Amino acid sequence: VQLQASGGGLVQAGGSLRLSCAASGLTFSRYGMGWFRQAPGKERDFVAAISWSGGSTYYADSVKGRFTISRDNAKNTVYLQMNSLKPEDTAVYYCAAGLFYCSGYGCYGPPSNYAYWGQGTLVTVSS
Repeated sequence: VQLQASGGGLVQAGGSLRLSCAASGLTFSRYGMGWFRQAPGKERDFVAAISWSGGSTYYADSVKGRFTISRDNAKNTVYLQMNSLKPEDTAVYYCAAGLFYCSGYGCYGPPSNYAYWGQGTLVTVSS
């Protein structure tokens, strides 16, 4: 299984980026997908998640209204559209895949519930 994240970079505060995560080696349409981020010296935090069908989405409070997660099962890809970026959004962003038989933040939020992880892509937001 491979999850290849891309789209990170340097952006000014208030700007936008779109992250992509291309999956291979798994039946993508069966997996819930999540985005997490880790800032230097901090734990890996939940950002957003989407169910296998795309019918349910979940967001951390810190990104609600600014970030949008989506997926294209025909392309085996999940996206994270990030708008109105802030310096505190600076982190390495990771995509992850898991098989979920539950719903809600308690299900999609914990990193331990994801079986596969991508390598991460760095997002830097300058003030």
